[in-house]
Amino acid sequence: MRPTFRQLEYIVAVADTARFGMAAEKLGISQPSLSSQIVEAETDLGVRIFNRGRHGAVMTQQGAEIVRRARRILHEMEDLRACVTGDGIFDGRLRLGVLPSIGPYLLPGVVRRLHVDHPNFRLVVREESTADLELGLRSGRFDMILSTPEDHPGTLQIPLFRETLWAAIPKDDPLAGDTGPLPLASLAGRNLLALGSRHRLSGMVSEIAALANARVPDEYEGTSLAAILLMAAAGAGIAILPRLYAATDARRRDDIVLRRLDTPKAERAISLIQPAAFEARLGSDILASALSEEALQLMAPI
Repeated sequence: MRPTFRQLEYIVAVADTARFGMAAEKLGISQPSLSSQIVEAETDLGVRIFNRGRHGAVMTQQGAEIVRRARRILHEMEDLRACVTGDGIFDGRLRLGVLPSIGPYLLPGVVRRLHVDHPNFRLVVREESTADLELGLRSGRFDMILSTPEDHPGTLQIPLFRETLWAAIPKDDPLAGDTGPLPLASLAGRNLLALGSRHRLSGMVSEIAALANARVPDEYEGTSLAAILLMAAAGAGIAILPRLYAATDARRRDDIVLRRLDTPKAERAISLIQPAAFEARLGSDILASALSEEALQLMAPI
């Protein structure tokens, strides 16, 4: 059968590294051997998969589709092996894409717990924006993602938890005099700080700003929750944060006050999401349960 399973692995390795040399090193073979196998696969398929140049290997339009399908075939083979061993996603590597507003706070405890019962479990995590998580799931870069379910239609989703949004207010601000729920009317005319536009959280903050007659300044888009929290502490505005982050890192600061936004619009759902299939991958329920339990523990009363 052409291309061979091994050639598919080579194709994906080149796509992941964008360099023949790096892909060969990753695979533990010589670059000439890798190149000859890619050329052979291209000949059998009758298309060019990569354009070679000084800037590395760039996928052609047809090559991108071949890579996407190659990833799917390799994933199916991994599932076949997992089905035989009975340990599902925990027998080998799971590539998980996560929102940067969730991953660093939720995953460490979950991974420690799962490794006790599944020592072979290898979790490869990448933090990306909502839009990039969607692209990564569709292209096969990710096996699963942790994200907001409404942004990934046509996928298999396991609900995990819901979290409210909180306002981080400088301590010298009049709104910091109270710790109760914050009415939207109190935000009128204020600057609300949020992540960049490729993040779902940015759209939520914009919607809240419109309801409160507040504004999201164009001159600043946060690259991380820590960055917008620092800006808020410096008096640049009020940072809007998801509860998981507010209940962990943000609550440790002594220069801001946290208040829950008092509106149904200030809430988001988080799900474990994988490509649509006949059924969830074996072990998905165990991972989802661990994620849900950890989130509930972390989101203790602020």
